[in-house]
Amino acid sequence: MKSPKFAVTTSQSQTSDLVHYAKRIAYELDTPYVERNGRSLKAISAILGVEGMVVVSSRKVSYVSQEGEFFFHPGLAGLRIKELKNGKTDQMIEAMSIGPGSSVLDCTLGLGADAVVASFVAGKDGRVVGLESSPVIAFLVKLGLKSYQEACGDVTAAMRRVEVVRADHREYLRTLSAGSFDVVYFDPMFRFPRRRSPAMNAIRALAAPDPLDRETIDLALKIAARRVVVKERRGSAEFRRLGFEKIYGGRYAPVVYGVINRQGL
Repeated sequence: MKSPKFAVTTSQSQTSDLVHYAKRIAYELDTPYVERNGRSLKAISAILGVEGMVVVSSRKVSYVSQEGEFFFHPGLAGLRIKELKNGKTDQMIEAMSIGPGSSVLDCTLGLGADAVVASFVAGKDGRVVGLESSPVIAFLVKLGLKSYQEACGDVTAAMRRVEVVRADHREYLRTLSAGSFDVVYFDPMFRFPRRRSPAMNAIRALAAPDPLDRETIDLALKIAARRVVVKERRGSAEFRRLGFEKIYGGRYAPVVYGVINRQGL
């Protein structure tokens, strides 16, 4: 059996309920549960030879490694939704060209902020599905989307509607029929963020590093009823390599969106 990349334990202040919950999470993630027994996370990681630990406490479930700690937070999604409510433009939404009732497949869910904003715009009659290949990231983001309590009502409702699927997007796309979603979206940038943070550092080793390829974009174009959108840095050679010629974004925005419309639109 291949050695696990991570294991599950509790905080130092453990209770029988926390232990039971931690064991359930370990079972779901198919990785070992380890008794804390007063030991440091660094000591446990060294003994097991793992890169990090999923830690269950009374307040949160997080992933901790030598690089830092990650736990779910909606991040800038709340601010972006507030600005949309105030009539301002969101460049991602402009690139997607979605509205109430739209369906979006986010192939690189990551921390989930883009999916939450898309969910707000799509509304209760729309659908947003987020794919994430990392078991830890998928679990923590799914848990956070369903249980996070410190956001306003519109943000909370948007979070609750996002469907999280643990899957490799290349494999998942092959299971879908043509026109399954209005928009298929990719944001490979979260693997290589412009600004470093302990949370991003902690999960970078868990994220799939593979770049997008033309075969994946071609498959996405079959699945998308309207368009495929890719987020990248302004001036990135990835747009040309992947066949994106139409670019959306503010004149001085460091991040822009490449768009390919489905043929006939």
